[in-house]
Amino acid sequence: MEGEQEEILDDWFIESLTTYKDLHVYQLEHPTQVIEWTSGKTVCVAGCTESKNEILELRLPLKLFADENKGLCAERDFKVVHGGFAEGPIRCLRHVPGTRCVVTSDGRSADLEVWELGGDDSDVIRRTGSVKRRSRVSEGGSRIAARLWSQPQILHGALTSDIQLTELTSGQTLYQLETDTADPLSSLQFVNDSVFLAGCSKGNIYVADTRTSSAPQISPPPASGKSALWWTDTSAGPDPSSCRVIRLSSSGEAVVSDLRNPRGAVSRARLDVQTRCSSLDDVRLSWAPALDDCVAVSGFSGAVQIYNTSVWRTELQEAQPLFEHRGHVVSSRQSDVPLVTYHVWHPDRLRTLLSAASDGSVHVWDWVDSSALD
Repeated sequence: MEGEQEEILDDWFIESLTTYKDLHVYQLEHPTQVIEWTSGKTVCVAGCTESKNEILELRLPLKLFADENKGLCAERDFKVVHGGFAEGPIRCLRHVPGTRCVVTSDGRSADLEVWELGGDDSDVIRRTGSVKRRSRVSEGGSRIAARLWSQPQILHGALTSDIQLTELTSGQTLYQLETDTADPLSSLQFVNDSVFLAGCSKGNIYVADTRTSSAPQISPPPASGKSALWWTDTSAGPDPSSCRVIRLSSSGEAVVSDLRNPRGAVSRARLDVQTRCSSLDDVRLSWAPALDDCVAVSGFSGAVQIYNTSVWRTELQEAQPLFEHRGHVVSSRQSDVPLVTYHVWHPDRLRTLLSAASDGSVHVWDWVDSSALD
């Protein structure tokens, strides 16, 4: 069996020479469910086990950013630049833009924790405070979105009924979403400085403006979509009218909508995924920030899949991935097949992603679009 695994690894390595522009591997002590960019070259990760966990800021291999003569670049490994410890798991982590601050949720308590990442004079990540949630009893893990206003602010909540905007410095509540529903959130993100989108586990999406007390715009999933769970992501754009929303069900159905008419479907497809997930935290769905029409999907298996939504139509169809990163499964030394726990696109580089798996592995990879070579 070991010889067979070595043969599979060798075959994949030979294949990777033409399918990846870059591929680097790092091993954490414990698996992580969070990877958050703190700059164009550094990320924050943290353990998610029930015991004490490390929280680390890692610098990506400098070879990844070398435009020429990559072979001459001395630094080819990840490097720990700041580190600390959390007393429990970290299941959600968000960096506040323009600061050295991150906010975390352990997925079980009502409050959030605030951390300072350290700087040139210190390599220690330390806890500096907490944020109180409206819900006095935790209903599950919080979703967090951050923005830099006159003072750092975060939008957070576990349910639609407890979404609030909090100023970190003062702890003052600046906004609360007015709704009678209490749907668990699968995502929470700013569309622009004031408008945000909340994706719910039942497929509903709420679009609201923090500048007003008006009721949010609520859009259910398409009538044909019946699923236990839904995940949501919104593409970036200069204004909400240019944004698109993608919803993915636990049955593998994906629906793309225009944010101006989220009830409608611009295109849809049934993805080639293993429909085995039962938790909101299992799956990650994300638009590429710098590559038009591409989305990444992970959590259904040990692979990260890239799909090109520009070839989808309004009628439901079967879709095959444009690219599939299988490195976590192929390179794992564990007897159990590892599952991908998280992935994130690089904010500027077209085809660069980071991904983490349940065996503690973290990969950064720049994939080659073979369709563009034809």
